[in-house]
Amino acid sequence: MRRASAALALAALVLGGCDRPAPTGTGKGVDADSPLELTARERGVVRSEAATPVGVFERTHDLGRDAMCVVPDGAGKWRFAVTAAFGPTLSCTANGAMVREGDGWRMRFAGIDGCDALVHEEDDELRLPGSLPPQCARLCPDRASLSGLRLPRASWSATDAGGLRMADRQGNMQRPCGG
Repeated sequence: MRRASAALALAALVLGGCDRPAPTGTGKGVDADSPLELTARERGVVRSEAATPVGVFERTHDLGRDAMCVVPDGAGKWRFAVTAAFGPTLSCTANGAMVREGDGWRMRFAGIDGCDALVHEEDDELRLPGSLPPQCARLCPDRASLSGLRLPRASWSATDAGGLRMADRQGNMQRPCGG
């Protein structure tokens, strides 16, 4: 008898929830000013509400490591450095500036007129276009290219971006986005 009463009470509770109206979406959601939320954004643990490219994009693979750091460089502007490995002795290293353009960012590579690319971030992955202007061939030695490079986001933090280490063309470790 006791089991039957408990089962009926449980059924009543479950069915009672069926008449509840759908959530209206007027709930407060995330408290953007809470110390925990602020710290998580500062540390790059969660994405900030601002749609900026700031942070670290990085992946390792059989041929080496591809990485990119992006830091603020004034209102609506950012500077970046990128490296892509194509084996132990072949890599591309470049830097430049970025600005917002539509739903992506226009990357302008330093030192090469006409070498720019519109990049997008989809599913926390930065995607360079499949083909770059011919002038961009000077970014990489031999037949290597940054065309089609895809880099998963590793952090949304400017501090992490400033501390990211990359090898320069001579193999020396640098912090190209650091102060």
